[in-house]
Amino acid sequence: MSLFGILGARLGVDLAPATSLTPATSTLIFGLLGALVGLILTPWFTTRPVRSLSRAVNDLSIEVLGITLLGVMLGLAVGLLAAYPLSLLGAPAGTVLPAAVSITGAYILGTAAARRSRELWDALVNRGGSQRARLLSLSASRQVVVDTSSLIDGRIVGIVESGFLSGTIIVPRFVLSELHHVADSSDMLRRNRGRRGLNKLNDLQRSERVVVKIIEEDFDDIPQVDDKLVALAQKLEAAVVTNDYNLNKVASAQGVIVLNVNALANEVKSVYIPGESFHLHIIQEGNQSNQGVGYLEDGTMVVVEHGRQHMDRTLKVIVTRLINRETGRIIFAVPEGMERRNYAELDEGEESA
Repeated sequence: MSLFGILGARLGVDLAPATSLTPATSTLIFGLLGALVGLILTPWFTTRPVRSLSRAVNDLSIEVLGITLLGVMLGLAVGLLAAYPLSLLGAPAGTVLPAAVSITGAYILGTAAARRSRELWDALVNRGGSQRARLLSLSASRQVVVDTSSLIDGRIVGIVESGFLSGTIIVPRFVLSELHHVADSSDMLRRNRGRRGLNKLNDLQRSERVVVKIIEEDFDDIPQVDDKLVALAQKLEAAVVTNDYNLNKVASAQGVIVLNVNALANEVKSVYIPGESFHLHIIQEGNQSNQGVGYLEDGTMVVVEHGRQHMDRTLKVIVTRLINRETGRIIFAVPEGMERRNYAELDEGEESA
């Protein structure tokens, strides 16, 4: 504002004769106009470039950033070596060429290093890097965005520690704010859930298998957090880790890869096929008459036909059928000795149909 105000005032002095104004009036008017122009243009020369640079650096993986900086330094070193002999050429070449060679060398080597950063990073890591660096190099370019539900659930920490998920975990600032809001809730249950999510985030930050990056990227024109997550994942070409069924559907419909912890848990649960048997403790009644319900160690619900009379008892059951859903898996079974009767009833039903 000061710079443009001074330039405007100086322009007002020069244009005073042409505008038929007194020099003082012309200086004041053009000075104010210059200050207004400066006020409008200042962010485009100051804060906006800095924010764009900061956003670009935050989006870079550690391997690309590190190797690019190394390439730039090598380019500057080459320019420095060539500066002395070039300076002996005399003016104007001796004055211009040293700086031009340094800038050109830094640009060329920096760009080449950025494009081949993966290979260079792997070469440096494999020469004696730590286990953490090797693990990160396997999927350093992979980024996953976590939502509030996956942090509160907490199973993502175990998945990371087991090595099934690695790379860079991105936690948007708006997700962190939502988590803080839940942790500050007056409701005790919500408050405990929020604090659990913050504790799990701290566990992820201490993990040696992933890099956790909190970014300030936000979408002010999008009100819903789920929609912001999808937009961010599309921009970064990242996957979304969530337990939210609705977010899963919305993200998948827009072409975003979704890593659903519940789906993973369902896939690794014990698999039983019809005819197999196992022992089960009946703990409650089922929705239908004469049904009993029990649970496997992994949480799978088992509905036992004719199991109501075996409440609070452990008995051997035979699997009759399975139902797989996105929300979970349900096993239907009958007490041992009744499977033939059950199959006979099914056959009669099919014949009548």
